[in-house]
Amino acid sequence: MPLTGIASQAIAVSLSFINNDSSSDRLKEWLRTEAARLGPGQRLPSTRWLIQTHRVSPLTVSRALAELGREGIVVSRPGAGTFVAQPRAGRRGDPGDYSWQTVALAERVIDAEGLSPLADPPHADGVISLATGYLHSSLMPLAALRSALARAVRLPDAWERPPAAGLHELRSWFAQQAGYGDADAQDVLITSGGQGALSAAFRALVPAGAPLLVESPTYPGALAAARAAGIRPVPVPTDRDGVIPEHLAEAFARTGAQALFCQPAYHNPTGAVLAAGRRPAVLGAAAAAGAFVIEDDFARWLPHHQRPPAPLLADDDDGRVVYLTSLTKVASPSLRVGALITRGPVAQRLHALRAVDDMFVSRPLQETTLELVSRPMWDRHLKDLSRALSRRAEVLFHAVNRHLPAADAVLPAGGMHLWVRLPRHLDDVEVAAAARRGGVIVMAGRPFYPAEAPEPHLRLAFSGAATEAELDTAVRRLAAAAPELTHPAPARP
Repeated sequence: MPLTGIASQAIAVSLSFINNDSSSDRLKEWLRTEAARLGPGQRLPSTRWLIQTHRVSPLTVSRALAELGREGIVVSRPGAGTFVAQPRAGRRGDPGDYSWQTVALAERVIDAEGLSPLADPPHADGVISLATGYLHSSLMPLAALRSALARAVRLPDAWERPPAAGLHELRSWFAQQAGYGDADAQDVLITSGGQGALSAAFRALVPAGAPLLVESPTYPGALAAARAAGIRPVPVPTDRDGVIPEHLAEAFARTGAQALFCQPAYHNPTGAVLAAGRRPAVLGAAAAAGAFVIEDDFARWLPHHQRPPAPLLADDDDGRVVYLTSLTKVASPSLRVGALITRGPVAQRLHALRAVDDMFVSRPLQETTLELVSRPMWDRHLKDLSRALSRRAEVLFHAVNRHLPAADAVLPAGGMHLWVRLPRHLDDVEVAAAARRGGVIVMAGRPFYPAEAPEPHLRLAFSGAATEAELDTAVRRLAAAAPELTHPAPARP
């Protein structure tokens, strides 16, 4: 007797649940084995990797991790990943059932997978990280930081509430560094680092559900911040001279976007500098669309051989550029101090958003920053860091050419990263996973693209290694983990 449509649907649903249960059970067993192999405190593979490798749905991964969490085998840390849980001493009873949260949280996802290698602390046990987005401690101005902090906390008003926009002297310093002049310090808003400034700028300028034009590839933190705010990143192609103006104008016209996010100096991840001839065209395309340009000048203090290019802000006459920068990259991960520079009504909106988000940046931290950058030792640090990063970039570049002849790298003029193109037949996520197993952490290129990646890449950071020799060791490990990269590839068309 033929089945009715309703009966067919019921059987299909039942089979789906059976398949999902089977996939979840297999994944849980694999995760239990992997957790036992890695040991307490070690990071498990990302959700994205589990989905791709085990060919399961996001719901299956979420269910498996939730059940292992209830069993006390794994622990999730928002924004960092999933880790093998530490043994619990004297535990009474079973852990609580948090499954209700899956329903309450609904479908919205905060995807920070691409950020975890940037924020994770250095790994022990001989693992070398070429993924961190910060300086190794040997490159930080530690003595200057200690002295600045000691002086700052002795100031009579160090623990008083600061102005909401930040200390006037610090705002003046950021304005001067951007080529803006002391007279425009009132246009500067002190922020808690660059990531907070970036998130605030997105939310102030782009409504939820609206498009935001971004360079492709671009910084994963920008993509994460946009998507967390419900904003749709739309890719605009780039080359070795930065964003391509013709494609930018076309994207503005096609999407109706009201903002572009870009990194004109020492772009992350490519290291590109926006060509001088393209600067007027980029600002012109934004002007024609009646749109803002969000300029992330994160690498202002990270040139290798010469002065960094002037920011787009210097060419802006009508308040089109919303400029942000930070001292975190050049000083210490814990010096979470940056600045937003804007003019006109958008400045008022950003000031209001600051009041809603966090009121103001800690005064002791601002005073410490001011003490740091106003002393002669700061200029010496910048010169020493420039030379050190230049040497490291060359060491890593030559190591890639020597040990990975199938890869194609470009030596940047500034910044902290080498952007390495892989042969088209390789999967960069798989190469990164193999490298991790081989004792070196690298970032696959895929998270840097807001849509499909045209070619596989790796981003290798040279700022976080302990020594220059360690950079060469890391590339040797990468070569051993991905032997396909050790054979010269045929010339590309």
